[in-house]
Amino acid sequence: MSGTAAGSSRTGLAVRVGVVMGSKSDLPRMCKAGETLSELGIGYEMRVISAHRTPEEAAAYARGAEERGLCVIIAGAGGAAHLAGVMAAYTILPVIGVPIASGALGGFDALCATVMMPSGVPVATVAIDGAANAGVLAAEIIALSEREVRERLVKYRCSMAEKVRQADARVQAEA
Repeated sequence: MSGTAAGSSRTGLAVRVGVVMGSKSDLPRMCKAGETLSELGIGYEMRVISAHRTPEEAAAYARGAEERGLCVIIAGAGGAAHLAGVMAAYTILPVIGVPIASGALGGFDALCATVMMPSGVPVATVAIDGAANAGVLAAEIIALSEREVRERLVKYRCSMAEKVRQADARVQAEA
């Protein structure tokens, strides 16, 4: 799930997106971002980096992201959920926050922590446990400058629409 030293992902694609999470327990949810990026032909790396337990690593990761060829960072965390904000503080790359459901508040605390950024340091935020949409949003950002990614996104959306039409036809046939 992580890129190699040469900057290519396990799929052999150039790493364009960094997917980071605050804890290994976030991995099952954050894998959805990787699955979506893979489906869209975009290389990514995955890391566990804590804003609170490994702050130096978090800062170094964000500072070096652009130099390593990343275009977007997706950061998922639960609870205090400061990881996306820390990433945004140390890079000018777009950062997409994924609040992770955990604890007594079911992710509401993470959602609030992720969206409440100060002016000038934005974090685009998707739904609680919305890592798949974070992957799509990252692809949309990359598609602004890469026509091939745009074309794959158009096919992806058409495929989703076709699945709905097929489901509709089955429901109508059963009625």
